[in-house]
Amino acid sequence: MEWFMACISRGYFEVINPFNRRMRKVSSTLQDVHTIVFWSKNFDFFMAGGYGERLEKMGYHLFFNYTLNSISPLLEPQMPPLVDRLAQMTRLCKRFDVRAINWRFDPICFFRIGNRSVQNNLDDFSVIADKAATAGIQHCITSFVDLYPKVIRRAKNETGFAFVDPGTVEKIDTITELYHILMERNIALQLCCEKEILSLLPLDIHVRPGSCIPSERIMNIYGGHLSLRQDPGQRKKLGCTCKVSVDIGSYDQQPCYHNCLFCYANPSSKESLRP
Repeated sequence: MEWFMACISRGYFEVINPFNRRMRKVSSTLQDVHTIVFWSKNFDFFMAGGYGERLEKMGYHLFFNYTLNSISPLLEPQMPPLVDRLAQMTRLCKRFDVRAINWRFDPICFFRIGNRSVQNNLDDFSVIADKAATAGIQHCITSFVDLYPKVIRRAKNETGFAFVDPGTVEKIDTITELYHILMERNIALQLCCEKEILSLLPLDIHVRPGSCIPSERIMNIYGGHLSLRQDPGQRKKLGCTCKVSVDIGSYDQQPCYHNCLFCYANPSSKESLRP
């Protein structure tokens, strides 16, 4: 965040393309930035440092994608305890406009350890949903784990562990169950890049495509004008509905130390989470 705030102060970010390593400057001035969207599984440092308050005082609009999954030291070994993350959700919703906060339960994972039966990471879903509803959260976005080659290779390093594709029928049953849990709590369920599953859901299951960059919603909250063009750099064919935006993060310059087993990015080695 100190790096981020320094770039805000100087008026631009230097963004390096991860594929061709070319650098470009991205303006960070108020006249060019409508909203800053933050993704995180752990907003503790962000809130403790008062960064959101500082940005709002400067005039920036903020939107949050907060990923909050079940307790699983195997899948997410460096995450704070669930009770702490639930408390973060409450604090985030009290401090900022709750309409500008997405709860992401992502990804849904099915897996097997040794010869045991297939498990999943949905054990605490209802507990999290209760807390989210109390905090005022209105949207939950989810998806099933994508088994990229790097994810499969990483899983092989865990003795006896293997991700499992549960199949289409199991996925539909899972989404149907989550939909009913959330409907009772007035939270809308959305799916991220799950076009096939969406097309196969029963007609009475009203689940929509998810959007991490929901420009229409952001304009409803903050006014102004944003492009409604879909982001060509995202997985549009799989059902991504995100609108155009600019990602200023970097896997190598701002590495993540959560070491999640299902991570599709470039996680660090087994290094502890740094403050």
